[in-house]
Amino acid sequence: MKFNDCPIFLQDYLNYIETVKMRSPLTVKNYYSDLKLFLRYIKVQNNLADEKDFSAISISDVTEEMVKSVTLSDLLSFLSFTISERDNHSKARARKAVALRQFFKYLTDNKMWFTVSPAQKLELPSPKNALPKHLTIEQATELLKACSVFSSWADYRDYCMITFFLNCGMRLSELVGINVTDYINTEINDTAIRYIKVLGKGSKERIIYLNDACENSYRNYIKVRPETKDKALFISSRGTRISNRRVEQIIEEKLKLSGLSGMGFSVHKLRHTAATLMYQNGVDVLVLKDVLGHENLDTTQIYTHLADEQVRNAVQQNPLSNITPENKKS
Repeated sequence: MKFNDCPIFLQDYLNYIETVKMRSPLTVKNYYSDLKLFLRYIKVQNNLADEKDFSAISISDVTEEMVKSVTLSDLLSFLSFTISERDNHSKARARKAVALRQFFKYLTDNKMWFTVSPAQKLELPSPKNALPKHLTIEQATELLKACSVFSSWADYRDYCMITFFLNCGMRLSELVGINVTDYINTEINDTAIRYIKVLGKGSKERIIYLNDACENSYRNYIKVRPETKDKALFISSRGTRISNRRVEQIIEEKLKLSGLSGMGFSVHKLRHTAATLMYQNGVDVLVLKDVLGHENLDTTQIYTHLADEQVRNAVQQNPLSNITPENKKS
């Protein structure tokens, strides 16, 4: 990821969290966006830029001295600015506060710019506790039915992706990052075990077990997947790894096709749907954490879970597990 429009110290920080801290590309991108906004704000406060054209303010000339002069009051004033001028809700402000705390911690611990970080006592805004939005079992079934009309290889791909989201609760980045070689079909104690290796948050490898619906949709798709040199499982019409944005567009199209558009559903809501349906059908919450990858798993734990029948059965208990396409032709 390139950060050519940043001052050197910010480039160093972003490269640090990307390579040393192994933050995901999305996390790095969000930190970059939040810190760029903050440095623009600092320039305006120092009468070095016009706030009327805020989005066009360059930060490449922000100096070390300007950053070293930042106080806790400046940080609080910035968060107030994000409310009044950017209409940021509590969750967005909390993300910016985290970005600022981590950035100034780096400047304190690594650059030695501060004796004590000015963001050390910066409190995080408390997000409202709202239940995650999800599809009902009837809506999820309707979505799958609307997508089970196949006229091209891409239709099989789309159905497989949606099935993975709804049954396994995988993240968008995890699905896009799957390679053909990540699918494993093995046997333990005469029991067939099918799973896919993915890179979860923090670039930690974990495994996602496939229930019958996932296995069926995977096999149907892999039979018609075009030959390509790209190792990605899910490919675009150009034969290259499908992008995050293209998957989001496909989900938007399918939601519209099934009459579910305009209801606040998205790729991430499909993940919430999988979690909710499994929990409602008896999956223990601690097991659900493993299924969703909410906890960081080291390599040993990943392979230990191969023998964890409870985690494998959790995905099987998803009520969508037995729904398979009728293989209709349009």
